[in-house]
Amino acid sequence: MKIYFDIQYKTAFGEELLLNVEGQDESADSVLMFTRDGLNWSCDIDVPEDTTKVSYYYSVRNYRGIKRTEWKMMKHLLYLNATAAKRYVVHDRWHDIPCDTYLYSSAFTDCVNRRAEGKVTPTDLPRVLRLVVRAPQLRIGSRLTLLGAGDFLGNWDLTKAIPMTEQNHNEWMVDIDVDSLVALQHAKRIEALKRTPYYRTLQRNKKASNVNEVEAEDMKMEFKFVAFDDKGDELWETCENRMLDIPTMNEGEAHVAVLDQAFFALCDEKVAGTLIPVFSLRSEGSYGVGDFGDLKLMIDWVAKTHQRVLQVLPINDSTSTHTWTDSYPYSCISIYALHPQYADLRQLPQLKDKVEADRFEMLREELNALPQIDYERVNNAKLRYLLLLFQQEGKEMLASDDFKEFFEESQHWLVPYAQFCYLRDKYGSCLFNTWLDHKQWDEADRKPLSDPSSKAYKDVAFFYFVQYILDRQMRSAHEYAKARGVILKGDIPIGVNRNGCDVWHEPEYFHLDSQAGAPPDAFSANGQNWGFPTYNWERMIGDGCKWWERRFQNMQKYFDAYRIDHILGFFRIWAIPTECVHGLLGQFQPVLGMTCEEIESYGLHFQEEAFTRPFIARWVVDSLFGELAEEVVNTYLEADRDDLYKLKPEYDTERKIEAVFKEKTSEKDIKLREGLYKLVQDVLFIRDRQNPKLFHPRITAQTTCRYEALWDKDKDAFNRLYNDYYYRRNNDFWYTEAMKKLPRLVQATRMLVCGEDLGMVPDCVPWVMQELRILSLELQQMPKDPNVRFGQLSRNPYRSVCTVSTHDMSTLRQWWDEDEERTQDFYNSMLYHAGAAPHPLPGWLARDIISRQLTSPSMLCILSLQDWLAIDESIRLKDANAERINIPANPKHYWRYRMHLTIETLLAERDFNDQIKELVDEAGRRL
Repeated sequence: MKIYFDIQYKTAFGEELLLNVEGQDESADSVLMFTRDGLNWSCDIDVPEDTTKVSYYYSVRNYRGIKRTEWKMMKHLLYLNATAAKRYVVHDRWHDIPCDTYLYSSAFTDCVNRRAEGKVTPTDLPRVLRLVVRAPQLRIGSRLTLLGAGDFLGNWDLTKAIPMTEQNHNEWMVDIDVDSLVALQHAKRIEALKRTPYYRTLQRNKKASNVNEVEAEDMKMEFKFVAFDDKGDELWETCENRMLDIPTMNEGEAHVAVLDQAFFALCDEKVAGTLIPVFSLRSEGSYGVGDFGDLKLMIDWVAKTHQRVLQVLPINDSTSTHTWTDSYPYSCISIYALHPQYADLRQLPQLKDKVEADRFEMLREELNALPQIDYERVNNAKLRYLLLLFQQEGKEMLASDDFKEFFEESQHWLVPYAQFCYLRDKYGSCLFNTWLDHKQWDEADRKPLSDPSSKAYKDVAFFYFVQYILDRQMRSAHEYAKARGVILKGDIPIGVNRNGCDVWHEPEYFHLDSQAGAPPDAFSANGQNWGFPTYNWERMIGDGCKWWERRFQNMQKYFDAYRIDHILGFFRIWAIPTECVHGLLGQFQPVLGMTCEEIESYGLHFQEEAFTRPFIARWVVDSLFGELAEEVVNTYLEADRDDLYKLKPEYDTERKIEAVFKEKTSEKDIKLREGLYKLVQDVLFIRDRQNPKLFHPRITAQTTCRYEALWDKDKDAFNRLYNDYYYRRNNDFWYTEAMKKLPRLVQATRMLVCGEDLGMVPDCVPWVMQELRILSLELQQMPKDPNVRFGQLSRNPYRSVCTVSTHDMSTLRQWWDEDEERTQDFYNSMLYHAGAAPHPLPGWLARDIISRQLTSPSMLCILSLQDWLAIDESIRLKDANAERINIPANPKHYWRYRMHLTIETLLAERDFNDQIKELVDEAGRRL
């Protein structure tokens, strides 16, 4: 069968248009199109007779390669359902990324505006005209119809509107019988012609003995698209009547006309939601920690209160030491594997050993009654239970067709992950560099590890079993959420554990000589050192970011929206030397470093040794250590140049200092340790680690003694240099770096994309997020405008997520009492209340604050469960400090917060739930 394509696209000299037809393996065959004028392009392809549909997209190529590509998240789809057609002619149009991309995301098509899947049926019409139009605004239960002038198109009678089929998400089609359409139009024209003097003249001259010989004018269609909701109410598209020339067609042809998008007078959709980690969920039957079964109960509560989003923190396996330090959910050992703690034991077969079953039930009741998670006891108990269940049921479950399907789909990551876990437990450590063998994944091991008859398979089969259970339970929760119209929103951490399976399996994607973190911000004055390895972006970009694409595509099995943790890392990451504890001596990577000549061009005489080595004068030691100064000089320092000191070799890095003071907790030891850290950090410039001839001004260098020792004119010069470097110099460079990565990733799935864009945000970040339609994160207490103290909610962009607090911040109740001067300002200037602000935060005032958040223009308003509970003093936790999830300034924080009441109790709290429904409904967030 032959398919002919034509499209109008204005190219520049040297550019050419390609048609990319996708095969069954998702690869695309590119066909060079032909043009005579650089505007009208065409080509034809042959497809096998048994082909049922063709998926394709267009791209522009010049001498450098592919310059531009269509929006690939929604590719063109051509159904070959006209059984009599031997030739298809497609009159196409180029699709750029639309402003309303979010309406094509699975969050809206599968959850909020879900509709029954359309079925394209065969037609045996000899001549077919197909109209294809996108109508993303249609709500749940709506359908699109065609209506127009003439008897065939219904004569504008709504009862005769022609139903259309949704052939793809938000894309509708209708096949029209051209013979019937033309015949009716032709007959109508003849009848009209008979009533004219012209026709009588023709008869007198005997030029038209038969009316069918009268030549009609070119045929046109006049029509509009009309949407009907599930109540039968109609909504017309907001445009003039559409006009379309009916093409001249031979028998056995089908012409496809791709039309402009249909727009309707519908307001933008806004929804509300709740954020809570899965581990924080508590039900009457959970095992001391939230699980995937509890997730379904929480979905019920979200739906009951007219919310549409449930956001969770990362759910990946973070088990590296089997201690409470593994509770940090952003340090996953696998970007694919799910954490065993989330297995819902209630969904599994019961243990046949009644004694063991009773023992586990007693332990469950004990653990579930604890106010916080006992991470070690919970995980040890669950793993022991799963191991007993594996011995009881594993052989049968692993022989099932369902498991084989899971294994086939997941084996790329599952096999290395299982072997990693086996070796971790065998050697009692995740430090794979210390293992006696298998210091790196060996692809030759895959075959025996995949063979059920081999010993290697039996060694790791338990980990296959656990991941199979977790996958099926999480998928079930995802399907349950979609059925309830709730969007499950996940979280993609920016980093991975440097001692995890991902680094062991594919080390070529990582740089292990530095640590990822963040520069100083409102969360931490010393910056944040996450300890993650930085990425080898050159290697990743070189293979099309396949590692990231696989990561995102795996996540879409469980979620319909996701948060990109620290999206700034895709522009540049804060890379910290491995000998550092804090983040102050980091530098952005990639970045345009400065030469000595550039530095001096700002008027600052560059002294390489003086500016890049710690500045330790006696007055500095005295100011930092006070009465301990003499001890510091005698114990930790030695003489250096120009009456200055330097740290002795055994104390000259933060890691060495950390080791010396390990487990020393006296007030004196802490003062010595922190003071010595400051000495190491007291530099004005940091040498570039890749090119020693380039330099970077140290972040917040204005707080150092080295800066204080500068002359005033030198301080002014340094400040000009500093501001230019951090806020202007790299903007275009970082924009280019982000656009090498993010366009591939946001189009890898149909999940709704949200970016966590807090911190030291370069100007280019909103450019990219706007261009790629990524939702930003808006916090009124952390405005992006540096000239205001609090953000104006009315200025939130529509494509954004607004919230009161994140998991890294104080809850609303904590924030209210932390700084009474700030609270008073907020109370008077933002809430418009007179007088003194009440403390602690009363429920009525929490409701007022939340109500204002909900009425903002942001598409999503997602509040933590703790902040929702703040509006009701009768059920909220009395101790506000016990509600905190994370403290970023503490790298050893124990993540153990749990709801203080069960979800069953929450579902029964009628007054509280009615308050939330009222707030959501009043804000127009109930769909």
